[in-house]
Amino acid sequence: MSRPLGRSIRARGTGSIVTAGWAGMLAPGRRGAVGVLCGGVLLFAVDTYVTASLLPSAVAEIGGERFYSWVVTVYLLPAVVTSALTGRALAAWSARRAYLLALLAFGVGTAIDAVAPSMAVLLIGRAVQGTGGGLLAGLAYALIRTALPRELWTRGSAAISAMWGVGLLVGPVLGGVFAESGLWRGAFATMVVVTGVVAVAVPAGLRRAGARPPSTRTPFPLFSVLLVGGAAAVLSVSGLAVSGAGVSTRGVVVAAGGIVVALALLVGLVLHERRPGAVRVLPLATFTRGGPLAAVYVTAAVLIGVSAVEGFVPLFGQRLGGLSPVWAGFLGVALACGWVVGEMTSASVGRGRLAVGVGPLLGVVGFAVLTLTQRPDGVVWWAVGLVLAGLGVGVAWPHLAAGAMAGGTAEDGTDDDGEGDRASAAITMVQMLAVALGAAFAGVAVALGDDDPAVSATLLYGGMGVVALLGAVTALRAREAA
Repeated sequence: MSRPLGRSIRARGTGSIVTAGWAGMLAPGRRGAVGVLCGGVLLFAVDTYVTASLLPSAVAEIGGERFYSWVVTVYLLPAVVTSALTGRALAAWSARRAYLLALLAFGVGTAIDAVAPSMAVLLIGRAVQGTGGGLLAGLAYALIRTALPRELWTRGSAAISAMWGVGLLVGPVLGGVFAESGLWRGAFATMVVVTGVVAVAVPAGLRRAGARPPSTRTPFPLFSVLLVGGAAAVLSVSGLAVSGAGVSTRGVVVAAGGIVVALALLVGLVLHERRPGAVRVLPLATFTRGGPLAAVYVTAAVLIGVSAVEGFVPLFGQRLGGLSPVWAGFLGVALACGWVVGEMTSASVGRGRLAVGVGPLLGVVGFAVLTLTQRPDGVVWWAVGLVLAGLGVGVAWPHLAAGAMAGGTAEDGTDDDGEGDRASAAITMVQMLAVALGAAFAGVAVALGDDDPAVSATLLYGGMGVVALLGAVTALRAREAA
């Protein structure tokens, strides 16, 4: 008999949802944990956008232009793997030690970047950064479960995810300031200092999260990790095949084939983990017949995957809309702004089932608007479509994350053999794989446009609209967990 996932907290006899206000996040004993967890994710997010802004200046000084695209790839691969191993880390170490080790790896990698004399050393630093960053992101969701009461899980998820929106705003500014002053290494040095500040706050901030019941040590999920890492590697290579200008037909074929191979590896992961006695990285409830957790992860993956279009928005803004680089950049953050607004509003209002059902539909409408308005005079409509697509992600995301976190929690609130840690950590693993898959899919769609920006944009937004429609279907089951 299947064990139900976490239910919404309702007042007895009324059927109305009992919500804890945002002030509850800042109550004594909680504000430190919230600050630490948000700080770790913000480091990860800011670093992503800072590096993108600094890279041209770094390449001009240390060389290695032909390895330009690998800077993202070598960061993503270890991040996906370590996010998948968050549950394992929490079984081996206390929450505070695991978080400090993640910060240490991130800080060491960032320091290597700051002093890198060549692209080879910079890539090593990025790999070390990714190792720590993936664990930071995975621990954030896992530790919400022990640092906050269940009625605050939705708001905690919204606050953590909103750090990506903050990072999108802060990262390019920080990187741009240091790059224009000719001191690109200073941005990485600043990140090292901030990492140290967050580390100092960990002992006190995660004091309560550190008090965890002992868990049974399980074998290392080697085969699952190999499948996850293989899928991430194939997707990264697929993205490289269609990155840059002058993409060949061969590159498009390689990228499309890579997407198929990656999906096959992920199907293999599911088939392997659903076997009795398998050593898993996903919680057992994912494979419960009729349960909503699998649909939660698929819907979350769809929402994150379609957001990959934001990387191409400034390109279309300049080439098709005739915008200046500055205004094209502002257009590029429209989706992120909708995402953050949607999250904060949805987490405040509650009504998780409605939010999960409506979110993907907003995305479908947003991409329909974008698909039908790809002409030079349609820039205003582009902004509307992007905001709607971002709202779709934001409205559903905090409730999906809270539902996933409840996936390993028994009705008495206890964690069954680390299942809660697996369920929470899988949010980040799914998120990162979805980013890689969405980026590869977007690259193929844009390359098929054959240097015609209107055709490329139409194919990109139309294709993502179809994917968002898939999310609207899976959301019908996923909302049962909200």
